[in-house]
Amino acid sequence: MPNARLAAARIASVDALRGFALLGILVVNIAFLASGYRMAGMAEPAFQSPLDWTVRFTVTLLVENKFYLLFSFLFGYSFTLQVDSAERQGRPFGPMFLRRLAGLLLIGLAHAVLLFPGDILTTYAAVGLALLIFRKLRPKAAVVLAVMLTAMLALGFVLLALLATFGLDMGGTVADSAAEATKADTALAASALQIISEHLRKLSLIIVFRVLFQGPAVLAACLIGLAVGKLGAMRDLSAHTGTLRKLQWTGFTVGLAGAFVYTTSAWHGTMHKFWGEAVDLVTAPLLAAAYAATFLRLLPYMPRIARALAAPGRMALSNYLAQSLICSLIFTGYGLALVDRVSPPLEVLIALGVFVCQVFYSHWWLKRHRYGPVEWLLRFLTYWRKPGPSRPQQASHALGE
Repeated sequence: MPNARLAAARIASVDALRGFALLGILVVNIAFLASGYRMAGMAEPAFQSPLDWTVRFTVTLLVENKFYLLFSFLFGYSFTLQVDSAERQGRPFGPMFLRRLAGLLLIGLAHAVLLFPGDILTTYAAVGLALLIFRKLRPKAAVVLAVMLTAMLALGFVLLALLATFGLDMGGTVADSAAEATKADTALAASALQIISEHLRKLSLIIVFRVLFQGPAVLAACLIGLAVGKLGAMRDLSAHTGTLRKLQWTGFTVGLAGAFVYTTSAWHGTMHKFWGEAVDLVTAPLLAAAYAATFLRLLPYMPRIARALAAPGRMALSNYLAQSLICSLIFTGYGLALVDRVSPPLEVLIALGVFVCQVFYSHWWLKRHRYGPVEWLLRFLTYWRKPGPSRPQQASHALGE
């Protein structure tokens, strides 16, 4: 019985960490859902007050590019839970996981086309194939591969920065044009057909970035999660207090310094952005790790917050999609069409309000159901049969098992 309670506590901490990551993702994504300019990498021209810039700077410094890495780490960690579960039940893991990835790909494609071209689910579907190939890697080898991927990505941005330094134009895309950003805003405020057409156009522009940069970065974070899962490091966090402290010291020094370099370069020319991206690729994982270490160390002293965050974390896939749907109803022609009419501070307040509502809704839903609605669908596609009724208190692991 004590072991069962310990296992339940471990699951709750992972779910709470996932809920925490989900909040950070919403705070970042809402800016891109609310403005064609932000999707183009530019500040909204209608909001230039000191408060607007303070919020932009703070979100970029502390949140941007940190929480999707944390979510990716949890995807890799949950992968190890799925492998262990399949082994305990005597099920062949490969075919089951491939069906799961196919379902995730279909859901991600629908999300990208209908709601948000910045969707990451399709990336997870592709990265999941790599995890399937690398699932027998030893933890040390997985960490080494993650470091190599990160270093290669950083060197890629260094190369782009050098090319920009020597005068090669690296900005010949729609994303670099204010006129095209205005055109995007017009489309997003129009009919459903025009919104979908705009999403498809954005997808055609960012596919190279996804393949060359986002995919490997997500895979690197997943490999760290794979290593942590194989080592069982999250089974008893009290036994790893020293490691967690080191992650905090490194992340809140080197990680924050790198985030400051990235933030100060984010609103300048292409060359500066590339240098900032190179630094951020190396240091953002450290800051994300510091966030996770701090959160997990404080969690035992914050049981109410842990319980509050665990529920949205258990149905993170449903909540992630719901966030895009709600924001689309606010900012696009699907609903109020307030694209580029909401200031950065108000965006953050809306994000916090939406997440609080999701906390209450998730608790209400999970009192009546074992899985979130989209988690239920994904589980059906994974096992190719209707999930049987079970006690709502039994935890599912969102994108994991």
